[in-house]
Amino acid sequence: MKTAVIGSGIGGLISGLLLAKEGHDVTVYEKESTIGGRLAFVKEGEYRIDKGPTIVLLPEMLLSILSEAGIDTADIEFIRCDPLYHIHFADGQTYRKYADIHKQYKEIKEQFPGDEEGFLRFMDDMDSRFTIGKPQFLESSFLNTRDYLNPHTIGSLLKLKAYRNVMGNLKRYFHHEKLQTAYGLQTLYIGGNPYSTPAIYSLVSYSEHKHGIYYIKGGYAGLLDHVEKACERNGVTIKTSSPVTEIETEGGKATHIVVRGKREEIDSVIVNGDFPTASKLLKKKSPKSYQPSSGCVLLYMGVDGKFDDKELHQFYLNENFSRNMEDIFKNKRIPKEPSFYVFNPSKLDPSLAPEGKSVLYVLIPVPVSDDLDWKEASEFLSNLVLDTMEERGFDELKKRITWLKVRSPEEAMQEGLYSGGSFGIAPSLLQSGPFRPQVQPFAEKNIFAVGASIHPGGGVPIVMQGAKLVAEAFKEYFKSESERKDVSLHEQDLGSIRSL
Repeated sequence: MKTAVIGSGIGGLISGLLLAKEGHDVTVYEKESTIGGRLAFVKEGEYRIDKGPTIVLLPEMLLSILSEAGIDTADIEFIRCDPLYHIHFADGQTYRKYADIHKQYKEIKEQFPGDEEGFLRFMDDMDSRFTIGKPQFLESSFLNTRDYLNPHTIGSLLKLKAYRNVMGNLKRYFHHEKLQTAYGLQTLYIGGNPYSTPAIYSLVSYSEHKHGIYYIKGGYAGLLDHVEKACERNGVTIKTSSPVTEIETEGGKATHIVVRGKREEIDSVIVNGDFPTASKLLKKKSPKSYQPSSGCVLLYMGVDGKFDDKELHQFYLNENFSRNMEDIFKNKRIPKEPSFYVFNPSKLDPSLAPEGKSVLYVLIPVPVSDDLDWKEASEFLSNLVLDTMEERGFDELKKRITWLKVRSPEEAMQEGLYSGGSFGIAPSLLQSGPFRPQVQPFAEKNIFAVGASIHPGGGVPIVMQGAKLVAEAFKEYFKSESERKDVSLHEQDLGSIRSL
């Protein structure tokens, strides 16, 4: 069975490895000269820093799936973050988020008195919801209407309070608005507005306490070295600089792919690009319109010296967070006072920069819009944020920058991300769970899909869980195909006997 994987993001690579273990002949086609998609490094001389994901969540799930895919995890060094991160408010107050529940209780009691018991209720309720949600919405697909239009699934959605939004849900636990913001901003990890994203995504903030946040020594994108070695061991062929321009179909199946103008016959195909964009490979299809996630302006920089007094992860919030979100998600305009995230990996990892120097990564959430001048917007945001960082304790930062690269939604769109959104399609109610594109999204059931825009959603471990769902759907599909062929052959044999 020849399986083509279009795109070498982590979802495509893990899917390929899982299928190779089942005996499939797997070839991965990547349009760029390097693999990894969003899981990659930005490099400048001896400097390197993660291009995309930086916060390592659900470490047990991550390691478990890597092992299932045949990857030796013994050499992957995980460093636990505690504090998880700092949240800096505009008035100078800093909230420290800890993995340890007792430390967190004490922090809340000191900073936001009266809300400490609400925090414990939040953790208890989210624990119950995680127990419900994990098997139903992370470990299962919704390939048929009956998979979700049934009392069990609908009952689970009600128990998970999917009809509420994240911020509305948090008001039931926390009275202080700052604390609501501290436990709602995590929807930005997947490009969602906390004021409209379903309450089920409150599980992200809960999971940070329950499962921890980690840093992978050498950078998150360092996982690719381990994945690539496993591909070599397990016979997965990777072809870079090999753009696929079309998936040909006939008789209700995918039959060929077109690579650099040449047709190649295939038995099945996995689409691993950002789904709304990648689905255009089926030329006869009219892709559905989706709501994109937010975009981001990213700053990558090398710096003379280090900022060891700053945490690995930290968030700097503007004075009016709700207005910030309204600008991004409703008004589609650049915030005049943006909130932003700073990643300071050199605090833990000296291997990312020359001796005596360091790297920093800044993420500024922005809208996706064709009407914005991204050159002008990126320049405005870069200068404003760097000035703000200096005011917030990154002493003489601008003088100390040895190199700086800026990436906007315009570059993201050029790389194939839908509308320039950085996190797949938005995690809205009607684009989550059973309403999100599934692992068999087309009428042609030998075409599969994986990635941030596919159920169960975005984030590296969740996309890898999606790869597991692809492998499970493959088994069912080819089992059914084999059974259909057996029935057909049996009927042919009976017909031959009757004709005698």
